[in-house]
Amino acid sequence: MTNTVEQGDEKTAGERLRERRAAAYREADRVLARGGFRGTLRDRLALLHEAAPQVYDLDEPADIYGDGVVAALEERVAGLLGMEAAAFFPTGTMAQQVALRCWAGRTGNATVALHALSHPEVWERGAFGAVSELRTVRVTREPRPPTAEEVRAFQEPFGALMLELPLRDAGFVLPSWEELTDVVQAARERDAVVHFDGARLWETTLHFGRPLREIADLADNIYVSFYKSLDGFGGAALAGPKTLVEEAKTWRHRYGGTVFQQFPTALSALVGLARELPRLPEYVTHARVVAAALREGFAEAGVPWARVHPEVPHTHEFQVWLPYEADVLAEAAALQAEETRTMLFAAAWDRGGPGLSLTEVTVRADGLTWTADDVKAAVAEFVARVTRVTRVAEGAGVPGVPGVPGVAEGVSA
Repeated sequence: MTNTVEQGDEKTAGERLRERRAAAYREADRVLARGGFRGTLRDRLALLHEAAPQVYDLDEPADIYGDGVVAALEERVAGLLGMEAAAFFPTGTMAQQVALRCWAGRTGNATVALHALSHPEVWERGAFGAVSELRTVRVTREPRPPTAEEVRAFQEPFGALMLELPLRDAGFVLPSWEELTDVVQAARERDAVVHFDGARLWETTLHFGRPLREIADLADNIYVSFYKSLDGFGGAALAGPKTLVEEAKTWRHRYGGTVFQQFPTALSALVGLARELPRLPEYVTHARVVAAALREGFAEAGVPWARVHPEVPHTHEFQVWLPYEADVLAEAAALQAEETRTMLFAAAWDRGGPGLSLTEVTVRADGLTWTADDVKAAVAEFVARVTRVTRVAEGAGVPGVPGVPGVAEGVSA
């Protein structure tokens, strides 16, 4: 009889591959982005030890229920965004629910219009309705930002329009400045408030050609994240009119978000604002170099269909689509990192259709050292391993998968 503990310890091929990819990432000499969240506890604590004294007086008392360093962070965010006030929240999920709940009470309409690919619709398990008694309606399902025409023509009333900038699940895409101002005007014409899901708003200034304050000024209020662009430990802020923020703090308490002490997260956010925020335009500029080199590299390698989306990235993050099954590409990415100590694709690969997969690429400080030739060389090495994985699977007689004959989960060279 098989020991039940041993059975419980067994791992699937997919789990083993994820562990290999994670180990290969940690040991790689070259990556396009090395997010701090992937580091060890020692690494994360070292960040505060090194950088926190540069952004806040550590001889001040620690925060208690939102004063001290948390209040200083709120004031800093409000100033950056040109808003009257800001409130710190442990999560963006909570911050957005609270903001829109507050607006629903003021407008008398609990319906929130948003994109079908927006974060609450895709990733938050229906939290708006299940927790906050909000009703969502989808302005569009198209993989692009909603248009002013769609907002004007929508067939039922709504109290708030939520715009995710950038729209992550459509490829980190942004409207043009003119399109954004038109969409906001269309919402105003319907007497709706405008809420910006600006989790990654920090990345958008180069694309819009406007400072943060001018972008934020279009909205009635805005939510920003401290870890998605700024590499903080976590946390978020809701910024807007002082009366709204004060009401939001009441609801924050009711939701359990007024945490006793949050100084590590608040300090890491201040560090991110000081260190990462000024560099984001540089990351966006270089992401465009990397994206162009990826397109050229796949063409030179003879890959029959490959896409970088958007072709010219709007932020320092974008999608890559390739005509292979996701498990094949994940295996090839792990092999490349293990054998060359260069990891071109560090994020997971997801199935986008029969024989079609996508991944997300982020360019941060580590990626700035990559030239276009470096990227194209890494593409050639990656494609060679995709071919190798496929051939090994075919030689092993593994049943075919549509689009990539002979490839199955867990096949390794």
